[in-house]
Amino acid sequence: MKPLIRRQARVAGAYSLLGLVCLVGVLAVTNRPDWLTWVVFAFAFVALEFKTVEVNDRMLQSSGLMVLLTAGTVFALRPNASALFAMVAIAALGSVIPEDVRLKRWFQPLANFGQMVVSAACAGVILDQMLTGAPLASPYTLARVALAGGLASVAYTIVNLTMVRYAVKYVYGQRNLQPWSGLHVLLISQVTLGAVGGLIGAGLVIVGKPAVAVLVLIVYLIAHLSFSSYSQLREAHQSALRGFVKVLEARDLYTRGHTERVAYFSQLIGEELRYTGTQLERLRFASLIHDLGKLAIPGDLLQKQGSLLPEEKAEMRQAARKVEEILGEVDFLRPMVSISGVHYIDVDTFDADTWSLDASIVATADAFEAMTSTRSYRMALSQAEAFAELRSDDSGRFFPDVVNALESGLVRTGEVYGGSGVPAASQATGGPPHG
Repeated sequence: MKPLIRRQARVAGAYSLLGLVCLVGVLAVTNRPDWLTWVVFAFAFVALEFKTVEVNDRMLQSSGLMVLLTAGTVFALRPNASALFAMVAIAALGSVIPEDVRLKRWFQPLANFGQMVVSAACAGVILDQMLTGAPLASPYTLARVALAGGLASVAYTIVNLTMVRYAVKYVYGQRNLQPWSGLHVLLISQVTLGAVGGLIGAGLVIVGKPAVAVLVLIVYLIAHLSFSSYSQLREAHQSALRGFVKVLEARDLYTRGHTERVAYFSQLIGEELRYTGTQLERLRFASLIHDLGKLAIPGDLLQKQGSLLPEEKAEMRQAARKVEEILGEVDFLRPMVSISGVHYIDVDTFDADTWSLDASIVATADAFEAMTSTRSYRMALSQAEAFAELRSDDSGRFFPDVVNALESGLVRTGEVYGGSGVPAASQATGGPPHG
């Protein structure tokens, strides 16, 4: 058995066993729910989990937690019922999604079963402790329900993501798992879903009329559509960026592959610096557009080998600024434009006072990729020589922490770039180049 499969089997076995023990234990100590009501919530939860969408880099989201908290609140407020068992039993059904079946995955469903059951159990305990026996006629009940729902959703999210972090770290050996742990991104939406779900549950119990369920389903649908719309907008943004890159690659053969490698190196640096999923995505967008200024540069100047004359550098900067102005008119690209024009900033125009950490990351990734790639007019530097060049540069463009982060990221992944070449001193002049 391969080491990766062995580690997956260990985590899947441990998590699924933990979830099964939790499920059986809860079943033994809690009252059974009204099964008809439970089936309705379970169906809604599974349907929404099947429609989970990616809202950030490898970060999935659905409005299923709202359904889970609604069900928990309903059963916590009802006499002789328990939120704990109802929520655990519902969560157990959401561990498999269509993608698992299509790709014949076994690790994710088994691990998800354990983490979702345990997370739901923690949330259910909070609801039972805070809401069991709460007087429905009290004016403070709704505030109590909202607070309980918010706390339960925080507990669910933290426990779930902690277990995901551990599983990914153990199986795949990654230390910095920020794309899976953007708590500040998730918590706000999760707390809101929990509070709203709790209030919906309280409303169902107080009104006690089945017709209200139609309005509840509409709320669930609106919540799902908001996530889905955001995901589609995000995909549209990425498609636009891919289109820009293809146009640039068609015009400049060197750029083919360069842009994606710069984006990859930027992400490695960001992970080492503990960037969140949202910050990593911003870095990636900035990296993908960092060379778009070439679209406005004359072909003969773009293909020129060797050093550029001062007037040629000025022409390149002017052309790049025109493209940046155009990109700045696009709402989702505007925050990235200020950090993406690093390709055209040389020592003569560099201003350390306005240089940001993000700009240094993209500049470092760009320079490293350029130095470790073979071009028509020079051989690639070795990885050690490239890092020596970055550290010897005294312009202030390459922050030491950023250079160290790139080096440690490559050590972590075991990747080596560049060639054996000749010493850096005989190949590069004037500091590290731009891609």
